[in-house]
Amino acid sequence: VAFIGDVVGTGSSRKSATNSVLWFFGEDMPGVPNKRSGGICFGSKVAPIFFNTMEDAGALVFEAPVDNIANGDVITIYPYEGKILNEAGDLVSEFEHKSEVILDEVQADGRINLIIGRGLTQRAREHMGLPPSEVFRHPTAPIVSDAGFTLAQKMVGKACGTDGIRPGTYCEPKMTTVGSQDTTGPMTRDELKDLACLGFSTDLVMQSFCHTAAYPKPVDIDTQHSLPDFIMNRGGVSLRPGDGIIHSWLNRMLLPDTVGTGGDSHTRFPMGISFPGGSGLVAFAAATGVMPLDMPESVLVRFKGKMQPGITLRDLVHAIPYYGIKEGLLTVEKKGKKNFFSGRILEIEGEGIESLTVEQAFELSDASAERSAAGCTIKLTEDSVAEYLKSNATLLRWMIAEGYGDVRTLERRVRKMEEWLAEPTLMEADADAEYAAVIEIDLADIKEPIVCCPNDPDDAKLLSEVAGDKVDEIFIGSCMTNIGHFRAAGKLLDQAGSVDSRFWICPPTRMDAHTLMEEGYYNIYGKVGARTEMPGCSLCMGNQARVLAGATVLSTSTRNFPNRLGDGANVYLTSAELASVGGILGRLPTPAEYMEYASKIDSMSDEIYRYMNFDQIESFQKSAEEGKLIAAQQIVEVTGA
Repeated sequence: VAFIGDVVGTGSSRKSATNSVLWFFGEDMPGVPNKRSGGICFGSKVAPIFFNTMEDAGALVFEAPVDNIANGDVITIYPYEGKILNEAGDLVSEFEHKSEVILDEVQADGRINLIIGRGLTQRAREHMGLPPSEVFRHPTAPIVSDAGFTLAQKMVGKACGTDGIRPGTYCEPKMTTVGSQDTTGPMTRDELKDLACLGFSTDLVMQSFCHTAAYPKPVDIDTQHSLPDFIMNRGGVSLRPGDGIIHSWLNRMLLPDTVGTGGDSHTRFPMGISFPGGSGLVAFAAATGVMPLDMPESVLVRFKGKMQPGITLRDLVHAIPYYGIKEGLLTVEKKGKKNFFSGRILEIEGEGIESLTVEQAFELSDASAERSAAGCTIKLTEDSVAEYLKSNATLLRWMIAEGYGDVRTLERRVRKMEEWLAEPTLMEADADAEYAAVIEIDLADIKEPIVCCPNDPDDAKLLSEVAGDKVDEIFIGSCMTNIGHFRAAGKLLDQAGSVDSRFWICPPTRMDAHTLMEEGYYNIYGKVGARTEMPGCSLCMGNQARVLAGATVLSTSTRNFPNRLGDGANVYLTSAELASVGGILGRLPTPAEYMEYASKIDSMSDEIYRYMNFDQIESFQKSAEEGKLIAAQQIVEVTGA
């Protein structure tokens, strides 16, 4: 039995999805209870993270046209020939493997098994003086090119000890930062046990508790009690329930121009580059310090010009699918789906983008997940990165003072931040770098907000095309938000005095929530009857609290798949500013109505869009000094120096 679909594996928790598929279509693993491998899965488009997770599970996974295949058909798949025949022997589809190595992965019951076994074989043969084994298939060598390297190719090259990595090259880049969250964390723990990992090889591994903290079930409480020590005992950093969203914290632990991964599809570093993975791949990366990668091609998005009044960064996020549709690189229809971004790296640069703060840049990189991109890079200035690292070094030492661990890992990361600050430098793409496609977006042409319509993050339309739709609920939260969005919403709500919709407010971190409380914004939220949530994922994941069935929602969340935020809900993805105006009016405003509200907060932009610079906050400065002393003492005690 094969699992087949038009577009496969775009939802959350790809390891859970893989386990579900294998439970029905896989094969029992001898001597390993409650674990299966194998199975066959293909679709016209297979999301990269799901593809890799199926690879890790030993499944035969590939992309192939499925228009001539229906549920219940009897088909014959010829994996070596790349052909699919129906019961009558007629050809119904053809395909090519991403790499011939996948056939070895199927035989080995998974990619990780193959990598470990192949490495052991190589070292054993070297020890015995034997030539390299001819048993294993090798990746196809990439086409030789004299062109320059893209930013992503240089970053991955640095992690591999070379100048750059060409698309199609198999490599194992060094992992500098790895993230894990609480819905996939228990599965990652199981995989780490399978790997007999007693200490992490990756420089920094961080565990969060953001998906289940607000409304935990008994099993979630067990995870919150047991997982922190498991992570810290191996040299990782563990957050606490209520701290907030994995990405909003992990981003503050990053080093420029480095490579990482995480067990969440929105692990999309705003500086450096990350390739998100399933729990098995995350465990492998954390344990060994490297991850397997077939280097993807890149798509360049270049912004030019100046942002127009009332236009937000979220509108630029949505401009990418909007222009992708206009240029024929993306379609909304699932049947025969076209998505040129899928499996490729999204590289973003241009006027007005480079000077963004790193918090702002994450809005752009984060949304590369909705394009099904393999990863994302953003060209930033040294000043923006330096400002961020100074703030983050203070935050990490504050964490030490607050009793977070592993202390050595946190202090080591701070010192590496300080090393970069002493000699700041950032990589840049070569002028003659090659891209699979280039999209140029003139900011002067974006004169009204762009939204993503129910219920598809690819279905980008201008506000004028959907104005007037009734609105029931508003969600302002998720990793796509920062403190500026909540101040903007607060100012608009305060001026309005009353609203015609139900508001959900959920800051991404407890530091944001604390600051908003001190600045009086929670008082404003309360006056309009908004429901304020514990910092974390809240409605975005849809696994706990949900909107009313059938509600029409304006949301700042990452994605709006059917039934994700609520049963039968119709969800528009919008900026916090547009969501607030829609909630005040009880309907999507016209562009003119929106601009009228937006103009009211334009004069307050410097006050509203201030970001959390912890090195300039006295309480954090004092705690950071204390944390530095604690780290010095503990490291001396451990090393015996």
